[in-house]
Amino acid sequence: MRFRPYAWMPRPLKWSARALTVLVVLGVVLAGAGVWTVRASFPQLAGELKVDGLAKKVTVYRDKTGIPHIYADSPDDLFLAQGYVHAQDRFFEMDFRRHVTAGRLSEMFGSATLVEDKVIRTMGWRRVAEAELPMLTEQTRHYLDAYAKGVNSWMDRNPGFAGRSLEYAVLKLTNFGYQPEPWTPVDSLSWLKAMAWDLRSNMSDEIGRALAASRLPRERVEQLWPGYPFDTHQPIVTQGSVTGDGFDQDTEPGQDTGAGRDTTTRPDTGALTRAAEAMRAVPSLMGDPKGGNGIGSNSWVIGGRHTTSGKPLLSNDPHLSAGMPSVWYQVGLHCRTKSAACPFDVTGFSFSGVPGVIIGHNDKISWGFTNLGPDVADLYLERVKDDSYLFTGSWKPLTTRVETIKVAGGDPVRLKVRETMHGPILSDVMESVKETLPGAATAFQEQADAVALKWTALEPGRTADAIFSLNSAQDWQQFRAAASRFDVPAQNLIYADTRGNIGYQAPGRIPVRARGDGTWPVPGWTGEYSWQSTIPFDELPSVYNPPEGYIVTANNAVVDPERYPHLLTKDWAYGYRSQRILDRLQSELRKGKVDVATMGKVQQDTHNGFAQFLVPKLMDLKVAGASGDARELLRSWDYSQSAGSSPAMYFNAVWRHLLIETFNDDLPESAWPGGGDRWFEVVRVMLDDPGDPFWDDARTEAAETRDDMLRRAMAMAYDELSATLGPDPKSWHWGDLHSLELVNQTFGTSGIAPIEWLFNRGPFPVGGNDDAVNAAGWDVQKDYTVGWLPSMRMVVDLADLDRSQWVNLTGASGHAFHDNYWDQAPLWADGRTVPMLSSEGAVKNAARNVLTLVP
Repeated sequence: MRFRPYAWMPRPLKWSARALTVLVVLGVVLAGAGVWTVRASFPQLAGELKVDGLAKKVTVYRDKTGIPHIYADSPDDLFLAQGYVHAQDRFFEMDFRRHVTAGRLSEMFGSATLVEDKVIRTMGWRRVAEAELPMLTEQTRHYLDAYAKGVNSWMDRNPGFAGRSLEYAVLKLTNFGYQPEPWTPVDSLSWLKAMAWDLRSNMSDEIGRALAASRLPRERVEQLWPGYPFDTHQPIVTQGSVTGDGFDQDTEPGQDTGAGRDTTTRPDTGALTRAAEAMRAVPSLMGDPKGGNGIGSNSWVIGGRHTTSGKPLLSNDPHLSAGMPSVWYQVGLHCRTKSAACPFDVTGFSFSGVPGVIIGHNDKISWGFTNLGPDVADLYLERVKDDSYLFTGSWKPLTTRVETIKVAGGDPVRLKVRETMHGPILSDVMESVKETLPGAATAFQEQADAVALKWTALEPGRTADAIFSLNSAQDWQQFRAAASRFDVPAQNLIYADTRGNIGYQAPGRIPVRARGDGTWPVPGWTGEYSWQSTIPFDELPSVYNPPEGYIVTANNAVVDPERYPHLLTKDWAYGYRSQRILDRLQSELRKGKVDVATMGKVQQDTHNGFAQFLVPKLMDLKVAGASGDARELLRSWDYSQSAGSSPAMYFNAVWRHLLIETFNDDLPESAWPGGGDRWFEVVRVMLDDPGDPFWDDARTEAAETRDDMLRRAMAMAYDELSATLGPDPKSWHWGDLHSLELVNQTFGTSGIAPIEWLFNRGPFPVGGNDDAVNAAGWDVQKDYTVGWLPSMRMVVDLADLDRSQWVNLTGASGHAFHDNYWDQAPLWADGRTVPMLSSEGAVKNAARNVLTLVP
């Protein structure tokens, strides 16, 4: 899943509270009242609690990591209790998220978040969520209601700010009158819109091309987005094709693939509004991977004939931005007696604020996600005059509305939102999108006044239905029926079951265009680039029990376009991670059968897939002096990048300076490279052309070649590292600079050191890099600090579910200084996991605390 958790804003909440003196803050922290405030919100984990709305008692077992397993007699009680437990551990995070998704952050934090609120109001996330609620099944609405009752019961029992979270105590210093509102089902649905935004396909690439075109001719821009290397990097699906009967699979069982899903051709009615922008301008709600080719994820599944147990193994590690607390919340949801009336026995990773489990397993099947990354969003150049826009020769009235944004400590701000038939006009609220106009005009030889967005996630859908269907699915047919409801974000879904089957399904609402491939902003006034329909579910790629006995997904191309008639996207990840996973698995299978430990070792693989191309070129050069001495680190390097590796430190420094020196002079700052395997592929091709124009430094009169730039990068890398880490290259270690700091999503970047000390943790030395399997990404324009990473790791053993393993990035608790606030972070950093228990006996044996919730 190119999915990512949040460090989220570039200037996160650098609110006017900076006027508070450090002495005042220290007074709060160090005084006896401060100690009480820190601990007052810690939840009750044992004994008995009365919870309004329950029909019968519910039992909550927690192990030493604080992970709750909830046992109830009905779905209503189960999801009500989940809402209560989520609120116990993570209510401030939940409250913050719903303000994000409603464009109401300024109500909490003041004018510093007005830009973010304006963008999100223009997108209209909450408006879409409100439209979705009545479309869902009665059962799903019932579960959402039960969950909201559980959250509100917790709020009623904890009315004061001190009893809710330490963050509220800090917030009271600048916004004394703030009070959280009761939870609603729409609050839960809105977070799914945030996740869809986070996984918003190729929007940054589309904007990047237009920005680059302001400085470069179109053919040179296209060079920076090379085609997918199908000859060396295998796609996910290598068999089957679309026939008149749908996606043909040799061993596909019969099923009702249309359950709960409209697969008919849809007219182009225009998306409900939403803005997508350059990643650097308004970061993702779950973090901003600066300059990378998006965020990635890994998942793979191995059939029983290749495993020591004879049953499948399934692995998943979504790569998201680093944040505190982690975006994920581990939980078990169990009906005491499983039946048609109460069908849940599921363990996995949830989102606080959303009922159910997103990734995990139940008693029969397991599933994982990586981002499919289809092109589901298009930027439209618009010609606007007064309150009208041009379309096919006539002027049509803009749709407008006025949003009022409340601002803590200030007057309300009124925002006029303008929309064309294609969607909201982004350039009204986002400078980076406005900056695409000159480049797009050059590329199309057409002038425009504004930029609008059409995006599938702004059409109300039924993804919430899919969550509960996945949680209760018992076989491949039911799994696919659940996937058919998964409208946005479109994901690669992998599957395994206890009967030994494995599979892959691509779901999602993916447009069919009349013209164009979605890689560039297009003229909206001509009508030529309209969306005509969506790809029917039966024609989306799928595979069941493939002959090779394994399936790997890592945001790579799903299927070779020569074998598939529909355009999914042209902007895949370039397959460096996926091919490395395939190579590792095939190597392990040549040795024999694999187990859970083998899967975990592959997750920890730090191999740099580009080093094999660049290192030989570096070694061929004549280099004297200190740079030459440092280069000797690479002579016997195996391309692994552990935190203690000296060659990895030097190589990545060379890579950083090579990108900066080669491309920054040719591109506008907003299009500078940040990392990711797209740049691997760009430079790989250029390495065979020493005279490529990009090698020349436009800032000098000399005509630099490839070798000049390689020598310069090596020299600059040595100078940087010797100044930072000392003159001896053997003393340099990758983890010295490639480190992770867990930064709180709100107050962690306040600029007030004592407050940041309260909420942040780390740093931790980390191995890997952007597109290693252990993908710890960093922005070459900034430094080596880890910005995005595997946000969790999971390996499920379908032979014995209690042998499964998992780890979260931080911990179960969102309360600073609680034992479970960051207890899993050292495990994560060391590549360790904990048992993913799910059977009632194992859960009870591991329990450290038992809480009984009673009506």
